Amino acid sequence: MYEDKRRRQVKQEKSKALEHQLYEFMGDLLWGLNEKIDRRLVSTFFGVVVAIIMHRHRNHGLLLSELGGYLLGPERCCAGTKRISNLLHSQKWKAKMINRYLWGQGTARVVELQAAGDLPLILWDESVLEKPESLKAERLCAVRSSKAQRLKRIKPGYFNPPGGRPIFVPGFNWLQILVIGRKGPPRLAHLRWWTTRGEHQRTKREKEVHVLCKIDALWGKQVLHVWDRGFAGTPWLTIAFTHAARFIMRWPKNYQLLDQNDQLRKPGEISKAKRSWEHRLLWDARRRCQRKVGIIAFPVSDPVHHQSLWLVVARRKHQSPWYLLTTQPIHCPQDAWNIVHAYARRWQVEMTIRFNKSELAFESPRLLKWQHRKKLLLLATLAYAFLLSLLDPQFDALRGWLLRTFCHRTGKRSRDTPAPLYRLRLAISLFWFSHPPPFLSFL
Repeated sequence: MYEDKRRRQVKQEKSKALEHQLYEFMGDLLWGLNEKIDRRLVSTFFGVVVAIIMHRHRNHGLLLSELGGYLLGPERCCAGTKRISNLLHSQKWKAKMINRYLWGQGTARVVELQAAGDLPLILWDESVLEKPESLKAERLCAVRSSKAQRLKRIKPGYFNPPGGRPIFVPGFNWLQILVIGRKGPPRLAHLRWWTTRGEHQRTKREKEVHVLCKIDALWGKQVLHVWDRGFAGTPWLTIAFTHAARFIMRWPKNYQLLDQNDQLRKPGEISKAKRSWEHRLLWDARRRCQRKVGIIAFPVSDPVHHQSLWLVVARRKHQSPWYLLTTQPIHCPQDAWNIVHAYARRWQVEMTIRFNKSELAFESPRLLKWQHRKKLLLLATLAYAFLLSLLDPQFDALRGWLLRTFCHRTGKRSRDTPAPLYRLRLAISLFWFSHPPPFLSFL
């Protein structure tokens, strides 16, 4: 009995320590809020982030009534919902406070990487928040449904997939920025949502240029931007050249470039019949296996501005090559491999969006007002940023204990996952359910 009591005491102390770590992570933001709003709303702000971490439901994860029950308990669900509503409807604080805090987190990560002699990589990605059943919410616009696209994809052994044009549904556009190094976990720096309809309509390029200017002002030219094929083309290249940005961009196979002889050719034509410089086995994070990859690079230029660039071609067996356009000079095979490794890190931002949609239920809020919805989504963003911070090597012991004790898995895939965010959130949720942190008891 004494041993059981001692174990419970140890777990309760660790629950308090984990809660304190969350408080330390959000400390600057909480102090800033304390100067603007009532202390009870600040406590609710912190409690909502705790509740979001604990409440795991894809369809109802960010409903106020659900979070209210986790905040104050099922018997006081109405009071908890009212508290959250008062927080979101308060006019004394704005969502831009959380945005500034996230930019500060990204800046801190950039400084850390530069101090360690690593090159900070800025990962960009775009997505959409789909609200197919919504009509009354503010700032809805037409977005291309990725869910419908997945359902229409042909599966081996099946037939007659639906065809036709892309399906568009009500929703919001989404842009996300991560800061990451050659190794180590990413750091969330920015999330932005916008609409292309109504009084507040903005184009995608306007929002992207605004973010690029913000990055220039904060981090200068000592970072390397990593862009996917959605950014490829003359319009975005013009913007990148205007800002003197260093970048890696995945170039579509049908887009032409000027080769060394000033002839317009597709990337496959430039690299055709050229032997790879080297071959290596690289880890495919998407399919979780080693793949043999060949590398070769060519000096090229864009057809409009005639700016000198390099085209790095990564050849993968049974798959389309990667055509990576970069401003980084390539003097040897190792320089080309560095470009390939840097672009491979971009898979982290893809997993980020998947986690936010599936695990943090970013598509579940039912708030009609734009500002209230934005505040709630940014509160969920803080929960995600905290989970990312726990992937830092200094928390290896705590993370390992949580996964072993509260989310044990025997499968090889689960054990070998380098960033077990799904398991980590489940472990913290079960841990705080069985040993509630003191803050929830105080509320």
